[in-house]
Amino acid sequence: MIPDENRFESDPDAALGTVSGLPKGWTVGTPDPADRFDVARLTHLLRAHERHGRGWAGAGVDDVLVEVSEHGLRMRENVVIRDEDGDVHAWGSVHDRSVGRMLFVHVVQRDLPDDVADRCSDLLLAWAQAQARTVGAARGLETQQIDTGAFQGDERQARWLAGAGFERVRTWWQMSRPVTPEEEGLVETPDHWEQRDVVFRLVRRTGDGMPDVDDLREVHEVLEGAFVDHFNSSEETFEEFLFRLREDPGHRWDHWWLAELVDGDALRPVGALIGTVSESANGPDGSYVSYLGVLEAARGRGVAKGLLRTIIADAAARGRDRVGLEVDADSPTGAARLYTSMGWATKYVTESWHRDVVIG
Repeated sequence: MIPDENRFESDPDAALGTVSGLPKGWTVGTPDPADRFDVARLTHLLRAHERHGRGWAGAGVDDVLVEVSEHGLRMRENVVIRDEDGDVHAWGSVHDRSVGRMLFVHVVQRDLPDDVADRCSDLLLAWAQAQARTVGAARGLETQQIDTGAFQGDERQARWLAGAGFERVRTWWQMSRPVTPEEEGLVETPDHWEQRDVVFRLVRRTGDGMPDVDDLREVHEVLEGAFVDHFNSSEETFEEFLFRLREDPGHRWDHWWLAELVDGDALRPVGALIGTVSESANGPDGSYVSYLGVLEAARGRGVAKGLLRTIIADAAARGRDRVGLEVDADSPTGAARLYTSMGWATKYVTESWHRDVVIG
């Protein structure tokens, strides 16, 4: 279940204790989501971080509000470092993602003097470790994983993480595929089509336009089963799963598909794809594959390829020009070969860095 109150320590002073080593007048605090200047500054920091790491910025105000809004704070906590004028120069965010797994966002202004940037980073990392102990204790764990990331080639971020005891554990290819209008005809209709005894369809909608809860549970169960043997998989309740997915600014209920195997007179869910919208300020929007999972017993029957063809056709029907996704560079399923064969190419590379914090 989603907790009524988050499991983190909301007071940075309680988490960090006495803070020293910052320039005169600089302070540690929390961002104010109601302050448009705070939100604008966080957005600027995040976009500059992205631009340095991969060459362009994609984050917007909605992405920041996912982290700092009252709604987001049910599962998150944030800390910022301000100068004497109140401007934010560093930002950390933690997310109680699932049992034993805490996500950590770590952003420091790119053009700070090295000694100031290093001190800001030290404080963010110390705060994250304190939060890991707090959330791990609240969940009754012996160790709590901190899961953070970096753009490949960001030597400053890698140096900070390695120095704080994090290990680089995985590489991820961020891939994109162009979509043409003609590809609307890849499938009969993205809403419902069939191939080789597999039915591909959108999750059903009820009379009030909301998705059918049973279908949503099927999507969750398929993905939990499909990823149980994947890297860093961790248990997530149905309630946590829905809460998190609905926070995504690109979330749309009409981007959730199920694949069902015809089994006599019955249909058995064996695959699922959750898509989102990738909005663009300067051109057509794109679609994004947030999750694609196929149960092991159904692999090799064209289920994954069919779901990918479905989202491509859907994107074409909506006038979008691309479909993006992320793939584990070391995936044992051969997913990268499938994506490459269907036209996806790597645009940039990210890394996962982990540290296990002992509770107590």
